[in-house]
Amino acid sequence: MTFGVIVGNRGFFPDHLAKSGRVEMIAAIEKSGHGVVAVSPEETKFGAVETRAEAVRCAELFQRHRDQIDGVIVTLPNFGDERAVADTLRIAGLNVPVLVQATPDTPGRMTIRDRRDSFCGKMSVCNNLTQYGIPYSLTTRHTEAPDSDFFRKDLDWFAAVCRVARGLRRLRIGAIGARPAAFNTVRYSEKILEANGISVETIDLSEILGRIARMKDQDSAAQAKLDQIQRYVSTDRVPAEALLKMAKLGAVVDGWMKETDVSISAVQCWTSLEEYFGVVPCTVMSMMSENLMSSACEVDICGVVGMHALQLASQTPSALLDWNNNYGDDPDKAVCFHCSNLPKHFFKEVRMDFQEIIAGTVGKENTFGTCVGRVKSGPMSYARFSTDDRTGSIRGYVGEGEFTDDPLDTFGGAGVVRIPKLQELLRYICERGFEHHVAANLSQVAPAVHEAATRYLGWSVLQHAST
Repeated sequence: MTFGVIVGNRGFFPDHLAKSGRVEMIAAIEKSGHGVVAVSPEETKFGAVETRAEAVRCAELFQRHRDQIDGVIVTLPNFGDERAVADTLRIAGLNVPVLVQATPDTPGRMTIRDRRDSFCGKMSVCNNLTQYGIPYSLTTRHTEAPDSDFFRKDLDWFAAVCRVARGLRRLRIGAIGARPAAFNTVRYSEKILEANGISVETIDLSEILGRIARMKDQDSAAQAKLDQIQRYVSTDRVPAEALLKMAKLGAVVDGWMKETDVSISAVQCWTSLEEYFGVVPCTVMSMMSENLMSSACEVDICGVVGMHALQLASQTPSALLDWNNNYGDDPDKAVCFHCSNLPKHFFKEVRMDFQEIIAGTVGKENTFGTCVGRVKSGPMSYARFSTDDRTGSIRGYVGEGEFTDDPLDTFGGAGVVRIPKLQELLRYICERGFEHHVAANLSQVAPAVHEAATRYLGWSVLQHAST
């Protein structure tokens, strides 16, 4: 990530603190592995902004680097000039997340020479940003030193916020096939998504199958994909004919996504591919999700948006699951399941097998390709977004919980999840008509996704209480 840095300064406060504060903030950002764009001490006094002219100079620098800057960090080593900070952001017009940080005073160093007053100055900066209509984020504590553990964690969180905001504003999704008729629940509005910067590129399943029909068995792309599949998951129980079909499907989808410049996908499955092609697409989709190209089944476009948001925040693979079963009498536990295309990252152990549900209808021989295994235990985050045609908006919910090691005897890809106050969440889902699908990620990034979605994208999203 690359952050623009605005160092606030106000001359009748100790301005030597602006000089040292700039150095401390840049060091903290670079120590976390991020890049910095900031005016130099040669361009403005101490490399800070106080006057209108300095604000313009800083803004022009940001504009020259607008394609690199993912977010802006406002640091207040002293009170800072609130108008200069707000003017810089307004003139730059970057439309990226903004984090406001203030450095704490030290008891015993409150003389006129060393007193910061950034505790108070932060309120003035936030007041002006509100007046200017510029959204901003806050550190966990009102004042935090740049070299503190508090700020290091906040910087990691803010980087995730920036990744989600930028990634969802510039997103192109591939819709491969039509929504299955039996899944009214995953209806969505392309126009509402487009208005929020998310484009959907469609292709009919017949075109995918037509391209596969023209592909020879020894096609280099098909053979390369076959090798990838066999290295990805155990295929001992799967006929060679089915593996080649999966390889061709994967090669065609890869080629189409590259042609159309789409990053993630949602695929028609139930039961067209099984009846008319003879495999399930699960392993192909699992491999895409494993490679951070999230893929959702049943053409659940909004579901894959949730997967992608979590993946952007955590930089690890996401899955799409069903809120599927209660777990005994425990009100805070449930079984999350799919049949399954979960990425390998989710499993303790995984093998390829046939899809037991659809096999009863179309025959076992036509349903090879699922990724079967138990979800490993550990922290998890979940997210669901939906388009609301009645209000013309996007809404959703996010939260955190954990996958447990509780015993579970079932097929497909499944895990037991524990979420505090789960019954309240389930009531919220049902009362507001959310889908039965939920995106999951083996991380704790819900607050970052919530911040990006609500503050910077303007979506109505609940953050479910974790305690």
